[in-house]
Amino acid sequence: MSRQLRAPRFDPRAGFHAEGKDRGPSVPQGLLKAARSSGQLNLAGRNLGEVPQCVWRINVDIPEEANQNLSFSSTERWWDQTDLTKLIISSNKLQSLSDDLRLLPALTVLDIHDNQLTSLPSAIRELDNLQKLNVSHNKLKMLPEEITSLKNLRTLHLQHNELTCIPEGFEHLSSLEDLDLSSNRLATVPADFALLSSLLRLNLSSNQLKDLPAEISRMKRLKHLDCDANLLETVPPDVGSMESLELLYLRRNKLCVLPEFPSCRQLKELHLAENQIEKLGAEHLEHLQAILVLDLRGNKLRSVPEEMALLQSLERLDLSNNDISSLPCSLGNLHLKFLALEGNPLRTIRREIIAKGTQEVLKYLRSKIKDDRTNQNDSVPETAMTLPSEARVNIHAIATLKLLDYSDKQATLIPDDLFDATKTTLVTSINFSKNQLCEIPQRIVELKEMVLDINLSFNKLSFISHELCLLQKLTFLDLRNNFLSSLPEEMSSLTKLQTINLSFNRFKVFPEVLYRISTLEAVLISNNQVGSLDPQKMKLMENLNTLDLQNNDLLQIPPELGNCVQLRTLLLDGNPFRVPRAAILMKGTAAVLEYLRDRIPA
Repeated sequence: MSRQLRAPRFDPRAGFHAEGKDRGPSVPQGLLKAARSSGQLNLAGRNLGEVPQCVWRINVDIPEEANQNLSFSSTERWWDQTDLTKLIISSNKLQSLSDDLRLLPALTVLDIHDNQLTSLPSAIRELDNLQKLNVSHNKLKMLPEEITSLKNLRTLHLQHNELTCIPEGFEHLSSLEDLDLSSNRLATVPADFALLSSLLRLNLSSNQLKDLPAEISRMKRLKHLDCDANLLETVPPDVGSMESLELLYLRRNKLCVLPEFPSCRQLKELHLAENQIEKLGAEHLEHLQAILVLDLRGNKLRSVPEEMALLQSLERLDLSNNDISSLPCSLGNLHLKFLALEGNPLRTIRREIIAKGTQEVLKYLRSKIKDDRTNQNDSVPETAMTLPSEARVNIHAIATLKLLDYSDKQATLIPDDLFDATKTTLVTSINFSKNQLCEIPQRIVELKEMVLDINLSFNKLSFISHELCLLQKLTFLDLRNNFLSSLPEEMSSLTKLQTINLSFNRFKVFPEVLYRISTLEAVLISNNQVGSLDPQKMKLMENLNTLDLQNNDLLQIPPELGNCVQLRTLLLDGNPFRVPRAAILMKGTAAVLEYLRDRIPA
């Protein structure tokens, strides 16, 4: 607001002094003059180690130009100036702020992000008009209790600091609408958070939270809740009663079970990627009538319920990297713009159909709805007279799908009659997943001239026998969830292998033989104990576009990995390295590779 200059409480000629070296960094007088007129001052990116005194005193001291020009036009009357309401001092080198901050009581916006602040002054409580405070990307370990006095604060950004706790009385920020606490070191969220009744957006991602307080459900206005990249094993059932919730992010946690969402009628996006969810039931879906985006990639789902087809608003569905072997044909009736299925042992849809994209997959599923009804009418039910060999050998699947399927039997051996049934039939896919196999069946070598895909996941394999290495037409190999710690050198003979999944095994180093399989396009080796890799050898893997190294023991990422420009997807979350920081990882593969290249020694 405009007002006449109040009587100065300090040296009335302080503003006349030219700033010298002993008075700290200077600010161009033109900027100060413009700020007195507009009420806004931007000092971002000026390499400041401290805030110049003239900034704090901009509305207190007589301006320097008053000493230089005693005749003023009506537009230059320095005594009729505007209080500073917006101050931006971001991207400098500030380590602390002076208590002189109190000399700017009219501030509504204070942006001091991307500095080196370790604390905030207690005088911040006197900024009664402050509505937006950005202190992100600093080094704050704690917040002063005085911050809870900012009754008019609507936006508070504290992401990328070192906070381990929230001060008492935080719930008194009754006007707060947007709170970002992501990328800190918080292990708990106070139950009193529920009293932040105006909150619309809450970001708690990339902390160390093991649970959420049930009271969080009392935030009746909350629309956006982000809890990505924590240690959550469960979500309070009460979250399902948050009627205003529109966006819910729970990616990269340890969730095994989902809550139900009976009251979340407004929920538009539900992000659950990279957890350990094994089951998705009708009860999880039936109330999600407004859902647009459902992200379930990187879980342990074995099936998709028919009720998924009831989500008629759904536009994006990501089911990639699960353990889904078949899809309900009714899925074809959805109006999806994006459907991701990669990394599943799907045997009912040919890979070339999946490769053609979402619309072709939906078209295929719709065509199978009629076929399924016909098959149901023509099928003959099993009876007590059915021979055992006929019951466990699916001749129809072998003949029509070219699939040898003996999955989810908990078997320690694969019966010979299963292999016998392939002698007169072409088989291109094998699914022996979810058994108790301790070694690869020797008779698998009989199919070496035809098999392209093999799924041996969820078994008890501790070594790879030479029989597997003879299947030289193999393009896809799934060895997830076994006890493997090494791969034989003979695997280099798999000269057509494109995808290998080694996640959830016991590898401590990146298998040397993989560097020599030049056809590899995707290597998935997350959730192992890999502590090192050779970027020079990896650079020679010219076809490699996907490398998943999440949740391993990498203490450092070699900068030379940045030269692997063929990579389109590089996943590194969940490792103990300190750099690149989470903020870089979140920007995606291209940004990570560029960051690494910039750190290659000259």
